[in-house]
Amino acid sequence: MGRTLAFFGEAEKGEFARGYLCQTLPELVTYFGHPPEESRGLFYAIQALLYRHSLIFFRVHEEGFSLPDYQLGLELLKQEAWLPRLAAFCTPGIGNREIVDTLIPICLAHHQILLTQEEDLFDYLSQG
Repeated sequence: MGRTLAFFGEAEKGEFARGYLCQTLPELVTYFGHPPEESRGLFYAIQALLYRHSLIFFRVHEEGFSLPDYQLGLELLKQEAWLPRLAAFCTPGIGNREIVDTLIPICLAHHQILLTQEEDLFDYLSQG
């Protein structure tokens, strides 16, 4: 297996406030089912698995808007001592300054990458 990445996204099923370690596509489908329309988190998680990376996936109520879900996911990662072992965070749909400003210092401290989408970066940069 390659590196471990943390993902946040909407899903058809699975518990909120819990991180799921996935190493195969069948595990991802079993835990989360099909992605809702307009959701990108599971799509990117599939890509990571196809490139032989493992992942920790956190189900959120609404990608980019459920601030408490993202904050809780980060707290769970800290409690489980996963932060230093992660290679990247994938947060599609997040242009929220508060969430991104929380992730950037974590990524810098642990030499991690923050994976996002072009439109999310634009949203982040255009906020006052």
